[in-house]
Order: sequence, then C-alpha cells, then structure tokens
Amino acid sequence: MNKLLVICGPTACGKSPISVEVARKLNAEVISADSMQIYKHMDIGTAKIMPDEMKGIAHYLVDEICPDGSYNVAAFKKQTEMLIAQITERGKLPIICGGTGFYINALLYNADFNEGGPDSDPDYRRILTEIARERGPEFLHIMLQEVDSVSASAIHINNTKRIMRALEYYHLYGFPISVHNKNQKAKHNSASYDAKIFVLHGDRQMLYDRINRRVDKMIKNGLINEVEKLLDMGYSADLTSMQGLGYKEIVKYIQGEYSLETAVELVKQGTRRFAKRQLTWFKHQLKDAVWIDIDEFADNRAIALQITTIYTKGGYYDHREVY
Repeated sequence: MNKLLVICGPTACGKSPISVEVARKLNAEVISADSMQIYKHMDIGTAKIMPDEMKGIAHYLVDEICPDGSYNVAAFKKQTEMLIAQITERGKLPIICGGTGFYINALLYNADFNEGGPDSDPDYRRILTEIARERGPEFLHIMLQEVDSVSASAIHINNTKRIMRALEYYHLYGFPISVHNKNQKAKHNSASYDAKIFVLHGDRQMLYDRINRRVDKMIKNGLINEVEKLLDMGYSADLTSMQGLGYKEIVKYIQGEYSLETAVELVKQGTRRFAKRQLTWFKHQLKDAVWIDIDEFADNRAIALQITTIYTKGGYYDHREVY
C-alpha cells in the first residue's frame, strides 16, 4: 500500500511553504489539491506557489491548463493516482497539499461528489436554472442548506452545477446526497493509501487578519492587471475559473459595477467565509486527521518539523523548548 502525506487547511494558513519544508525533510514531491492553482495565467489571485518558492521540490497539477479548460474532481483523482504511483516508484513520498477538500476526500475515500445516482429530472433542473438566473446562486445555496446542510457546507456558493445536482438528488430520492456520499465512503473506507492527514488551523481572528493582509498584498502585486490581461486574452468573465474569489469581484470593478474599495472588501469577506466553510468541511469529512495549531509555532519551519516528527516517529516534539 503506497504511503501518502496530506497537508490541508483553510486558505492563507501557509500550506504551500510548509509542504515545501516537509518535502525537503522527507525526500518528497508535492501534488497540488487546489482547484484554482491548476490554471495558467492566474497566479496572483490564486496565491499560486512560484518556481522560486518551490526550492527545488517537484510540484504537480500547478499551472497546467488554460482558464477555459475543463477540470473537475474526476480529472484530479485520475491524474493524482497516476502521479502517486510514479512518485512512489521513484522512491519518494507523495505529498498532497491544498484546500480543495472534496478533491482530497475523493482521492482518499473514493467518494462520489458529482453524481448521486443515475436518474435525473430535466424539468426540475430547468426550474432550478431559472431560479439561479432570477435570484442568484446564493438563493439556491440557501435552498440546499435547508435540505442538506452537510452538502451546503461542502459546496461553494458559486458552484451552481453541484448545488443543483444536490438539490435534484434530494428532489428525486427524498434524502440528501451527503447521506449517499457518506455511505459510499463507508463502503470504500479501506482506502488504497497508507495516508497520514494533517489539517492546519489556528485562531479564527488571526486567520482572518492573514486573509485581509494577503488580499491587500494581491492588489499591491498587480491582481487588477492580471484580471485585465485575462479579459484581454479573450477569457470570458463567465468561465468557472473566472468565478473564483478575487477574480469575479475585480472583473466587476473593471466593468464599473464596483468601486475598488468595494471590490477589495468583497474579496476579503468572501475569502473569510470560504475559510470558515473549509474548516467546517475538514472537521466533518476527514477521519483520523492530526490538527496542527499554526499559532503555537514560531514559523513554518517549526510547523514542518512537527509534521515530520509525527509522520516519522508518531510523536510530537516540544516546540516550546526548541523555540
């Protein structure tokens, strides 16, 4: 059974640099589990790890497809399974690093997050499509929250396709798609990997402060120019990739719908809410994970040392004595 180390957690908690430090200690290579960092030309808004930040560690599923390309959990799972086999064959440890929880869960537990059953109801789907057009994805998300709070916590508010599928499943079968997925997970819980999972977390307000500072840094580093360039290249604002946090708000600023101040505040607010949903999702979905409080450590090197110690020895080092 192939070994696997997973480092996940909410946005802005330092996953990428920590995974690099862990990889250097464990002779590992990193596979990104980030649904946005897969896209080319979208560097600043996705907080994409850059080549100089990789410190010579091989990274995969970063900067690989164009913004109008199709990518989903099935593609991630297929590519990642192949990469894990190749990395293991080279005598190295695969590290999965990212915050897209349903990618990680699909890999570890073979859970089906896109289709809950073979049936569909085109008429009901058309009704949901009309609701989304008239009242927005937020209203659909509220509808889902009322019948399936677990799925609502796991699905991004702008992922209308998955929200509608979850609502359609409930309409068809009378019970939540999350129950189906839980049952599927139980069936396949003898995963193909000997995986050790680490979830980074910390004080909620300190995380929010990190998010706010990171958004300010994105603007300073040229996020507006990045979005303008994407539009100039012909990438539509309606693309799934362009609906990502930081992109859809800046598009509306460029189009004159928002002031820059409003756009920036909406990015911060949306990212804080996203981080909260991520944490909720990890708590409900990832079994036997080790939770690492990043606020207890002096820096990323100390966090990496803690993860490495637990992974290799099964115990903890007393970071209070070392730092």
